[in-house]
Amino acid sequence: MNFTRRSLLSLLVSASVMLPIMSHVVNAADKHVAITQIVEHPALDACRKGVKDELAEQGFIAGKNLKWSFESAQGAPATAGQIAKKFAGDAPDVVVGIATPSAQALASSARHLQQVFSAVTDPVGAKLVKAMDKANGGNITGVSDLSPIDSHMALIKTIVPKAKKLGVIFNPGEANSVTLVELVKKHAPDHGLEVIEAGSPKSSDVLAATRSFVGKVDVIYVPTDNTVASALEAVIKVAIDAKIPVIAADTGSVKRGAIAAQGFNYYDLGRQTGKMVVAILKGKKAGEIQPEGVSKTELYVNPESAKLMGIVLSDELIKSAKEVVKTMTKAEREAAEKANK
Repeated sequence: MNFTRRSLLSLLVSASVMLPIMSHVVNAADKHVAITQIVEHPALDACRKGVKDELAEQGFIAGKNLKWSFESAQGAPATAGQIAKKFAGDAPDVVVGIATPSAQALASSARHLQQVFSAVTDPVGAKLVKAMDKANGGNITGVSDLSPIDSHMALIKTIVPKAKKLGVIFNPGEANSVTLVELVKKHAPDHGLEVIEAGSPKSSDVLAATRSFVGKVDVIYVPTDNTVASALEAVIKVAIDAKIPVIAADTGSVKRGAIAAQGFNYYDLGRQTGKMVVAILKGKKAGEIQPEGVSKTELYVNPESAKLMGIVLSDELIKSAKEVVKTMTKAEREAAEKANK
């Protein structure tokens, strides 16, 4: 009996010692991914969802074996810097910066962490990496969303053949937008287009910037500018009232009222980014992974928006589209109601 009691006591003591050890082993298997984006709008939100879904498919599930942290800078670069400093203190396994300002903030304030950028137009120009055609060493890699600007100019002329003056709205404080506008100015003349710029440093400036185009441009081009994207409805409203066609770089903008866009699927961009995050969680260093771009584009069109802006899309163009958007936005419904009065 005494032997049995001593044996039982020994087992209980052993179990009490092993339990915290086993608990430590389980916790050690958990990972932490912290993600931040400069502002919330459909394209960047889709990118973030793509990252999260890719992690889940690879076995890293938020709330189970993955701690998932998300912070939005709400369009403010200063806030992006504060978020980066917070993440630096939290020390997650990987940080993800969606859009150039957030990625730059992480590169500046969280240099010791493994970093993956996403939806960054010009990673080299933004000083995130030195080259896109090789692994860069260090602790940063990611996926670029550089738009095929020449193809966008060709699409504009296909939809508005007589267009001569092209209005471009952008935030001059976003490095990605400056790069895109320079590319627009490079390629537009080859398509018979003169570029007229309108700066919009804040989302609240977008309406006035768009109004400045009335009577001056034949078509408006919206690049993948986060400030403008967050206030796209203001652009659409002015464009409908003034009958100025709006062509966008982001396909998500077509569902919000732009006539057409030949761009990337940002959810797929997020999945592509997620694969890099998974590789790092499994032991690879960010600097060992070559940065990537996206080559596949999709055409989205919105015939109802086109009509409201005074344009009729050809059957050939509509048939070639990946998606034909048929749902009216709030701005489109209001314009249609106004026209029928």
